[in-house]
Amino acid sequence: MMETLIWTVVALVFIGVYLSWTAGRLDRLHTRIDAARAALDAQLLRRASVAQELATSGVLDPAASIVLYEAAHAARQAEEEQREVAESELSQALRAVFGEPEQVEAVREAPGGEAAAGELAAAVRRVPMARRFHNDAVRAARALRRHRKVRWFRLAGHAPFPMAFEMDDEPPVALADRPS
Repeated sequence: MMETLIWTVVALVFIGVYLSWTAGRLDRLHTRIDAARAALDAQLLRRASVAQELATSGVLDPAASIVLYEAAHAARQAEEEQREVAESELSQALRAVFGEPEQVEAVREAPGGEAAAGELAAAVRRVPMARRFHNDAVRAARALRRHRKVRWFRLAGHAPFPMAFEMDDEPPVALADRPS
C-alpha cells in the first residue's frame, strides 16, 4: 500500500514538473512572438518612413512621389486589421516606382539621394527577415498549442492564439540587389 502511494506521488510530481516545463516553454514562445512582432513593426515603420521621406524629397517625378507617399502614409496609418493589406500595397508601390534600375540611379545622383536610396534598400531587405522570424515563432507556438496536453490542461492560459503576419514583401529588384 505504501509503495503504491509513493509511486503515485512520484508520478504526479513528474507529471507536474513536465506540465510546468511545457507551460514555461509556451510562455517563452509567446514572449519570442511579442519580441519578433515588435521588431517587425519597427522594420515596417522604418520602411514606410523612409519611403515617405523619399516621396516628399522632390527627387522622384511627381506621379511616383504621389503613389509612393500615399502607399507609405496608408501603411503608417493602417489599423491592425488592415495592416497586412496596407503593407502589401506599399511593397507593390515600391516595386512600381523602383522597378527600373534607372529610377534608383536617378535617386542616387540627386543631392542626398545616395544615403536615402541606401537606407531604403536596407529597410526593404530587413522586412522579409523580420517577418520570417515572426512567422517562425508563431509556427512553433501553434505547433505546441496543438498538443493535447496543452489544450486539456489549458497551459496557454488566456494568451490569444498567435497569428502569422502575411504580406507581400518582395523587394524591388533594383533595390534588393544593391549593396548598402
